[in-house]
Amino acid sequence: MIPDELNDSELLKMALDGEERAFTALYRRWQKGIFRFAMRISGSAAIAEDVIQEVFLSLIKGGSGFNPELGPFSPYIYGIARNHLLRRMARERRFAPILEESEEDAQARWNAQFVPSDPLGDLTRQEKIDSLHRAVAALPLRYREVIVLCELQELSYAEAAGVIGCPEGTIRSRLHRARSLLLDKLRDKAEGNAGAPNVEAARCLL
Repeated sequence: MIPDELNDSELLKMALDGEERAFTALYRRWQKGIFRFAMRISGSAAIAEDVIQEVFLSLIKGGSGFNPELGPFSPYIYGIARNHLLRRMARERRFAPILEESEEDAQARWNAQFVPSDPLGDLTRQEKIDSLHRAVAALPLRYREVIVLCELQELSYAEAAGVIGCPEGTIRSRLHRARSLLLDKLRDKAEGNAGAPNVEAARCLL
């Protein structure tokens, strides 16, 4: 059994040395995050599942290029995911609806975190989640990806900059603009209701 305390760099090294259990441990550790990232950017569960496979194939083929002295593992693996995702989206030349049925199925399979105890409360919460996901999906790509990386995946500004390949200041400015656009969309949706969602509430629903 692979010890849980092994870090990503150690697991990757073992996997590249042919240790299948290390690869499995690395896959289990990162598959959910990669799926959520790809699904929220592309709006398609099918694309997200394909990206997961491409990421880990690339990792095994080129993972020896990872240098832990240059930075953490998260920007490295999300950078791989982003490259595959952008190429796939360019080929597709379209975005799937953010709340297609296959995504809901995938959400339950990959991100089953909520156990309903109040059907009415569950419905209300799901409506808020759906509204937020639509608002995120409607953002321009450069803003959508910083919201997903920094708010959903909880990467630091420096890590998100490593993924996207831009200065940290660009991440900060894009995230500020993305939050503003997102809240505007949510306010428009909630017009007439008491209290529009704030950033922290939106982050919890993501």
